[in-house]
Amino acid sequence: MHPIVTGNYRIATPAIQAFLELINRCLRYRTTGALIYGPSRIGKTRSIEYLRLLMAETHPKITTYHVQAEHKPRHAEGPFFTNLLDAVGCPDPDRGTNPSKRIRLISKIREACTKNGSGTAIMFVDEAQRLAENEYEWLRDVQDHLDRLQIKLFMFLVGQQELYSIKVNMQRAGRTQIVARLMVDELAFFGIRNVHDVASCLSGYGETAFPQKTDWTFTRFYLPEAVDDGYALIQDAQILWDEFVTLHNKASLGSKLEIPMESFTRAVEIVLKESELQDRPDFRPSREMWRHAVRNSGYVQARVATARILTELAKLV
Repeated sequence: MHPIVTGNYRIATPAIQAFLELINRCLRYRTTGALIYGPSRIGKTRSIEYLRLLMAETHPKITTYHVQAEHKPRHAEGPFFTNLLDAVGCPDPDRGTNPSKRIRLISKIREACTKNGSGTAIMFVDEAQRLAENEYEWLRDVQDHLDRLQIKLFMFLVGQQELYSIKVNMQRAGRTQIVARLMVDELAFFGIRNVHDVASCLSGYGETAFPQKTDWTFTRFYLPEAVDDGYALIQDAQILWDEFVTLHNKASLGSKLEIPMESFTRAVEIVLKESELQDRPDFRPSREMWRHAVRNSGYVQARVATARILTELAKLV
């Protein structure tokens, strides 16, 4: 099953590059916690998956984890540590008392760091705006315990804009112990903002291969004859951007154009799939084909939903 068919693929974006720079900066300056926040469906979760794969190649000694914060009617210590134990790969994560779960978590992270030959671990906490204040305190306790074992655990809290509001409210309430440990640095995650971003992302389809280490790039899989004749998606960067601009203005969205990654990849996938049966050496996707793809990308719906969320958050801050 091709990654384009399953949707199981990662394309580098300028926002992911900014996220990587944040990680490297935190590692360099020993900053143990940072926020990454932005609208839903903009590509934050995909960026975590991409960066974990990249870190495994570039920093193989650093242990990384991806924790998915759960929506819960009540925030109890047992379920919280069960979720963390599951994320670090501990068997029977629900077994034992709350103190024993905490010890097992510490031991598992320490064991992984020892195996990798490094005293550094990174934990990405996705949908972190769902965490309650006690859960932030428990994360801080885990950091403290590992620090006493000479292991540095870096926390990257990833979530929606509400996450930034949580930091502001904690600062106002004097909860500096959490902010100073888990929320020091920050990054406003962003979508695709200009034609240069579009070109950067489109180039990924012409550089990423499946299977790996072959010349079967994503674009060539669907358009082998056109690609062999010199076609590359990046050549249509301006057309794709212009069509999103037209749709944005036609919908009277008002705010600045910023394409969520989900809408962008859907548009590209539509063009590739629609083009497959038309492939020939001189074939090039038409402007009408790109227009059709953009109209069916879900962009307008995504931006309307985001505007609604931002309005609600403005009332809270």
